[in-house]
Amino acid sequence: MAIKYLKKAKKTASTDDIKTRQIVQELLSDLEKTREEGCKELTKKFDKYYGDIIVTKEKIEDIKKKLDQKTKDDIKFSYDRVRKFAEAQLKNYGQDFEIELSKGLFAGQKLIPVNTAGCYIPGGRYAHIASAVMSVTTAKVAGVKNIIACSPPKKNIGAHPAIIYTADLCGADVILNLGGVPAIAAMTYGMFNNSPADILVGPGNQFVAEAKRILYGKVGIDLFAGPTEIAVIADESADSEIVAFDLVGQAEHGYNSPAWLFTTSENLANEVIALMPKLIADLPEIPRISSEAAWRDYGEVILCDNNEELVSISDEYAPEHLEVQTRKDDWFHKKLKNYGSLFIGEETTVAYGDKCSGTNHILPTKGAGKYTGGLFVGKFIKTLSFQRMTKESTKEVGAAAARISRYEGMEAHARTGDVRLRKYGYSN
Repeated sequence: MAIKYLKKAKKTASTDDIKTRQIVQELLSDLEKTREEGCKELTKKFDKYYGDIIVTKEKIEDIKKKLDQKTKDDIKFSYDRVRKFAEAQLKNYGQDFEIELSKGLFAGQKLIPVNTAGCYIPGGRYAHIASAVMSVTTAKVAGVKNIIACSPPKKNIGAHPAIIYTADLCGADVILNLGGVPAIAAMTYGMFNNSPADILVGPGNQFVAEAKRILYGKVGIDLFAGPTEIAVIADESADSEIVAFDLVGQAEHGYNSPAWLFTTSENLANEVIALMPKLIADLPEIPRISSEAAWRDYGEVILCDNNEELVSISDEYAPEHLEVQTRKDDWFHKKLKNYGSLFIGEETTVAYGDKCSGTNHILPTKGAGKYTGGLFVGKFIKTLSFQRMTKESTKEVGAAAARISRYEGMEAHARTGDVRLRKYGYSN
């Protein structure tokens, strides 16, 4: 039997998106300049509120005393179950489970791969073979059924032959000779007889990144990517030549790729600063031009007094790639919190992770390491919750849900509990 709409919506959830986006963008741009005062003025304008913005401890204590006990009990009822479920999720992270939260109330989660993934593989300045490995392989292992790969074509050739070979080897179902914004659009909208992508992954230039940012919401993305970054934490025991080579190794990505050195050794800092121009000058033309601009405009060397300051400045920057070359590498490993991927000791280097050592090189930039990691199988897997209940559990859960809904002023919500309480012979 064919699908038949008995009622079809005139609008979708995205109907007002463009107008809303313009309004919000203007507000955010203004608030970036006006900051606290701007927030206060908008609050007065839209909410007609002229009081304190920060809720004081005294205010909180006063509310605790005045709020009626039944309301507090219902809120605690909700809190207890949400907390118990969150604790179960943490305990069972990365796997299916079900738990009885209270008598007759069962909740759980299922992990289900997305159906279609779009993998963007850069191929402009360099042939990014490793990016095909990182994106397509990870999607395949996650269980994605349909993988579309896109890479920019060269005149009379198409996508780089090694990229095509790699994408096919790693499990791409379709490979398109498309780059830039057209590639992102084709995968998102389901062009060339393909299903629309559920998620887009893979690095790219600023136009690819912006296209993904604009389309985020219509389609999932791995992360908001910016230019490649490297930071090296080093003390007086580090080899200045190795540090300098590693910084140049990432600066060649592009003119706007930051390279940062955080160190407690002024001698090491000066040695690295002296070495950088020499190492860059020795490169072939394309990487030399990129590295010169990147080091000149985005390179930084920051001298710190102690290891704690090194950790503090590194976590503030949250670099995409972070190398540690010190006498206390294990100590830094335990203390550092914000980065895309960590390379511990001079024996390893970012290029190993970029190309073949196993960890993924599609990583957070522009400080995003403060809230997310890089591409991994979980990016392609949806963690979906579910719940089921007995009729008996409705007596407690349904009544609490109805009361909480009415506290919030959501009468229609409340009545979904009421109707079940009546049917099952309970009163609220």
